[in-house]
Amino acid sequence: MRHLFPILALSAALAARSDDVYPKSGWKECPDPIASPNAVRGGILRFASFQPPKSLNYYIDSNVYTRQVFDLMYETLLNVDSVTTEFVPRLASRWTISDDKLDYTFEIDPAAKWSDGVPVTADDVKWTFDQVMDPSHTTGSSKVALGVFLSPEVVGPRTVRFHAKQSHWRNLLAVGTFEIMPKHAFERQDFNRLDFDHPVVSGPYVLSAVKEQIEIRMGRRRDWWAGERPSMRNTMNFDTLVFRYFTDNENAFEAFKKGQVDVFAIYTARIWANETIGEKFDKNWIVKRRVRNHKPIGFQGFAMNMRRPPFDDLRVRKALAHLVDRETMNRTMMFNAYFLHRSYFEDLYDAAHPCPNEAFTFDIARAKALLCEAGYAPNPQTGLLEKGGRPLRFRFLTRDGSSEKYLALCNSAFKEVGIEMTIERKDFAAWMRDMDAYNFDMTWASWGEVIFRDPESMWLSSEADRPSGNNLTGFKDPRVDALIEKQKNVFSITERSAICREIDALVTAAVPYVLLWNIDSTRLLYWDTFGTPDTVLSKFDDESILQNYWWYDADSAAELKAAMATGDILPQRPVLVDFDTVFRPASESALR
Repeated sequence: MRHLFPILALSAALAARSDDVYPKSGWKECPDPIASPNAVRGGILRFASFQPPKSLNYYIDSNVYTRQVFDLMYETLLNVDSVTTEFVPRLASRWTISDDKLDYTFEIDPAAKWSDGVPVTADDVKWTFDQVMDPSHTTGSSKVALGVFLSPEVVGPRTVRFHAKQSHWRNLLAVGTFEIMPKHAFERQDFNRLDFDHPVVSGPYVLSAVKEQIEIRMGRRRDWWAGERPSMRNTMNFDTLVFRYFTDNENAFEAFKKGQVDVFAIYTARIWANETIGEKFDKNWIVKRRVRNHKPIGFQGFAMNMRRPPFDDLRVRKALAHLVDRETMNRTMMFNAYFLHRSYFEDLYDAAHPCPNEAFTFDIARAKALLCEAGYAPNPQTGLLEKGGRPLRFRFLTRDGSSEKYLALCNSAFKEVGIEMTIERKDFAAWMRDMDAYNFDMTWASWGEVIFRDPESMWLSSEADRPSGNNLTGFKDPRVDALIEKQKNVFSITERSAICREIDALVTAAVPYVLLWNIDSTRLLYWDTFGTPDTVLSKFDDESILQNYWWYDADSAAELKAAMATGDILPQRPVLVDFDTVFRPASESALR
């Protein structure tokens, strides 16, 4: 899975005069409105992760699990308020934007220090930027947003200025939210192979132990430079975080039920519907929650490599889309728990903007007609479709055994029309290497989404040729390129959303993916040893940052231990948690 992190606050900052100084003079730090005043520090939280990362450097290994670890160690110049989505200080205490929106100047907080006591400086910012943009470093997806900037200028020990080659709505987002790394600790190493055994960090956690292929342990830093600030109060509560690696989802779930993992997010409808039963669930020793918040909805589907036959033909791609019986899969394998995708930007459609995209229903007759139009005819001896003596066959690259039941249903339809699909399974690391090199015919890919959608890294034509990028399918369309260029200088979210709907129509019509399905909530299981905010998760995020707000509850842990010893039932918590129903801003709470 590739994942884009939800940073939120661009338009609010740019709506004011662009030569103003931020934050405003009236701004002051205050507690995070999501964090609970009941939180206490201490304890351990154990996560399930899937396949050890090829690097703990997120710039090199851009997947969600690496990001989760990396963001706990390294900080950005700016942070974002968890509810208002306005930019707030992090490593930078203030910043300015020039009138033409081309120059962005940041002043590093004098209190900001690395874990070895060395101050964070403008040189660190420049060095990190230069490493990311170095052509010899495999930092493909990160180069997109930062590529609009020249190498930053060190104005003073704590002051750094970025100059953009062109105005773009995401410029402040880009330079304000990339993680800064310590020059003095890493400059003598190969950036593609950094040693994180004993890393120098600025963030709230640091690596404390690494067991190769098994787990990573992180310890909370009691000397974290920002740890006692009001904005961090009641957050980052656990003394120890553990990320345990499993080969697949099924093994991780079994480990969770045995108590080897503390929290488990469910992304398989069968598990949620049929396997959350038995004493541990029936007696509420394991808590079951479904959290509906404002987390942006991404998309998932079968990515088809348009760089090579047979997927360089639109008619073949459309035929494949008609041969994937999503309706039956959702009904018989997933308990109708999902909605079927019609868009790459699902959140941009509502009653006022209904989605006009074609829904690819299961239709064998239509698929056969499209393949005939594409010049394929059955070989009477083999039964396979051929064109110019070349059979219509391809390799489906998978990294997860749980996908094979879906592929078996697809393969049945493929065989009926004369298509040969071979399933090749690799581990996550090998799969990622093939993704970086675009060495695949078809694969299953899932993508997260952000509130401020930026279509450039996935849909711009030039990104199709960049190794380790997000344009997996090799999509190229000059009309989409023109729309991407147009939206760069549009600072209104409403207007950008309209342009993204135009892009979506063109992309959907080109069928780079066989779109599948998704869900509008996060399904969580956890052992009843934790305290959580009333909202359980924050407004815009999933389980990947719950460690920011949860805490170990010693009383709950004692009650669970006693209940398990005697077979007692613990109180049941509501399964559905709706953010808008539960959340009470501090100003509203004061009036109650």
